[in-house]
Amino acid sequence: MDELPLDQVRTLLAVVDEGTFDAAAAALHVTPSAVSQRVKALEQRTGRVLLMRTKPVRPTESGEVVVRFARQLARLERDARAELGLAAEQGPARVPIAVNADSLATWFLPALTRVPQDPPICFELHREDEAHTTALLREGQVMAAVTSSPDPVAGCTVRRLGPARYLAVATPEFAARHLTGNLAEDLGRAPTVAFDRRDELQDEFVRSLTRGRSGAGRIRHLVPASDGFRDAVAAGLGWGLVPEPQAEPLLRSGRLVELAPARPMDVPLYWQQWKLDSPALSTVAEAVAAAAAEALPAGPTRRRP
Repeated sequence: MDELPLDQVRTLLAVVDEGTFDAAAAALHVTPSAVSQRVKALEQRTGRVLLMRTKPVRPTESGEVVVRFARQLARLERDARAELGLAAEQGPARVPIAVNADSLATWFLPALTRVPQDPPICFELHREDEAHTTALLREGQVMAAVTSSPDPVAGCTVRRLGPARYLAVATPEFAARHLTGNLAEDLGRAPTVAFDRRDELQDEFVRSLTRGRSGAGRIRHLVPASDGFRDAVAAGLGWGLVPEPQAEPLLRSGRLVELAPARPMDVPLYWQQWKLDSPALSTVAEAVAAAAAEALPAGPTRRRP
């Protein structure tokens, strides 16, 4: 295989983005038969199945590689047109980014306000847990991600941003009712607030107290929004690990108390992005790194237990 024909690569991307061969055909102004033939030809050329023929279609692991290449190619083409003064009809540059909810609610949006808008850049944010944002990079859905993984996705670079600090907190009334003296045992029984079913931060905190013997209690209130999570803890539904910037005002007012003042939990955050010479992506990366240096606590990161 000497090269990947660009018309076939673009067709595969259209099928993935549109979800069906028919929809891709309409977007490309060709027949569904032509779309099918191009995808089959690309699969024959690579010697791999690239699409799972589901509804909507989904790329295989090999297909994700080609999709990521197609998106990078489109990005490079847009940047080249911009440098040649041919991009006005293309509209503003678009930078899709995966970011976790807590960063989005605290320091990430102010970072984006630092990005110069001449030429204009449009942000397309995908909210995902920091432990899972790299999946969107791997699938080619985003160009960059805030992640807790220091291991680079294939074709990406990694930059350390700093630790996101979480504090174990609850209302004074909740603490008086549920915490009797042995914090590890009490938190293993007390009602807990969690972001969603994949949120294991509270379990990891309790395991750090019990040396891995047990996690958080079975009574769990799932609140899949950063501000809503904080408000649920402040309402007394349960205890939880709240980002330090969100917890501090409530601690100062006395609405919340810190359950383990000597044991904050630091989650290391990294910026991963495509290895791509894109002015728009580089500008966003620099703004994010500068904002993170100011907003995230200094000093060594204590990794998740």
